Amino acid sequence: MEALNHTVFLWLNAPEQPNALAEVLAIFLAEYLIWAVPALIGLGWLRGDERTRKAMLVATAAALLGLLVNQLIGLAWDHPRPFVIGLGHTLIPHVADSSFPSDHLTLWWAVAFSLLLQRTPRGLGAWLVPLGLPIAWARIYLGVHYPLDMLGAALMGLSSAWLSLRAAQGYLPPVYRLASHIHRALFSRLIARGWVRD
Repeated sequence: MEALNHTVFLWLNAPEQPNALAEVLAIFLAEYLIWAVPALIGLGWLRGDERTRKAMLVATAAALLGLLVNQLIGLAWDHPRPFVIGLGHTLIPHVADSSFPSDHLTLWWAVAFSLLLQRTPRGLGAWLVPLGLPIAWARIYLGVHYPLDMLGAALMGLSSAWLSLRAAQGYLPPVYRLASHIHRALFSRLIARGWVRD
């Protein structure tokens, strides 16, 4: 399995002299697109109704659960990244921590699958899930992950999304009340002006 993982990595990894446009696109996808996740959650909370806000909290819980389990996997199994073993070409700096599974993709797919399972807001998850694929390609192309790291992230994202949704009845009511209280305290002036929903 590891040999196949390395072989597919080398197929997808950047060549020694990468195309400049491909490199810029890969860096954007791998390093910056991830910031769309907190932006979407924040916007969904500030402008959404109660159903949307609860969906954003469940998606956040899925992301946190996925990242927590990833850390435990990394402690139990330190899988070296490609550049640590001198495999392929690495185009961006990265710490030499365990590669499996990808935290970036776990975060993205946990939120995406969570919103997809909840079918709110307005099918956003159906757009976010496939966008994980170019992010996965980019992180392999840039030399910081293997293909199996991405498969692991997909499984982790889906599992954490499903578990956080199944457990929502237990944690969501008190978390929603607390988040609403903090929201009103922080944004009372903007709420009064109608710029942010109460």
